[in-house]
Amino acid sequence: MNIEIMKCHGSGNDFLLIDEISHSYDFKEEDRQNLTIALCDRVEGLGADGILFVMTSETCDAKMRVFNADGSEASMCGNGLRCVGRYVCELLDRKDVVIETMKANLQINEAESIFEDIPTYKVEISPVLFDLKELPMNLERKTLFNELVPEISDRLHFSAVAVPNPHLISVVDVEHIVSNEQKCISETVNGPNNLFPDGVNVSFVHSIEHGSIYVRTFERGVGFTNACGTAMCASSLVSCLLSLNSFGKEIDVFNNGGKVRCVVHQLGEGHYKMDLIGNATYLYKTTIEVDRNQPETYSIISKIDSQEEEKYQELQKFAKQVVEQKVFLSA
Repeated sequence: MNIEIMKCHGSGNDFLLIDEISHSYDFKEEDRQNLTIALCDRVEGLGADGILFVMTSETCDAKMRVFNADGSEASMCGNGLRCVGRYVCELLDRKDVVIETMKANLQINEAESIFEDIPTYKVEISPVLFDLKELPMNLERKTLFNELVPEISDRLHFSAVAVPNPHLISVVDVEHIVSNEQKCISETVNGPNNLFPDGVNVSFVHSIEHGSIYVRTFERGVGFTNACGTAMCASSLVSCLLSLNSFGKEIDVFNNGGKVRCVVHQLGEGHYKMDLIGNATYLYKTTIEVDRNQPETYSIISKIDSQEEEKYQELQKFAKQVVEQKVFLSA
């Protein structure tokens, strides 16, 4: 079978987007998993953090399903949602759409450029859940906010939140950023362990100044990524709850893939939603021929490069300078 694919990224978090609205691919669940594992392989495949399947929806403008590079399905992906939002907006000739995700129907709007001439979209990130059962996390308490968990670390404080992907977040000093602590902790809680039966995304957050944070995330099913959209939102939320940043105000969130902006909205006591504002960049469009029974033997029929990445690299260069000067050089 032939499949058309759009390679895209949000904050360097890259995806293969497959449009099932315009094409009748008739994928089985096994096909989605096998395609993702084969095509996302960065050595033998096209290379990506995951596949975004864009589908018809009975209740919204479109439906998004996200499969991580290891073939597991994610309940949400903020960076991927921006890419899907842009694609569906252009498909329907609209400036705003509502996309169905696993846990919620979410609004996406075209937004003012986050950097010169970069396609930018604002997506809603919700629901926000603090109950540890929602992650799930096996701990003898209902919630976890800025507390020591000796089973994980004897000196770092952690907060747990689902948005709806599960996140474990620690606000740390630079010494922890430059160490291998995050890698060790992440591999532990995403391997066989008693705390997180389904694994968890682990983020280290460093406060640069009021209104600005640096976030590095180990994403379950992927590993260290350039950026994780829901992690940046969850990290922004924790930073507001710790009074490092302000509710309702834009927060510049720097990451290894560039930067985004987040706004944390306090809807009432214990209730929140976030806006994630950032790029949705197309890299290329390709058509491949693939045998669904042996997807690793695919062949490329055609490929058309986009010219958008050059502009994004200017943002990336700026973000890298900020991170190097204000984070790593302060170590």
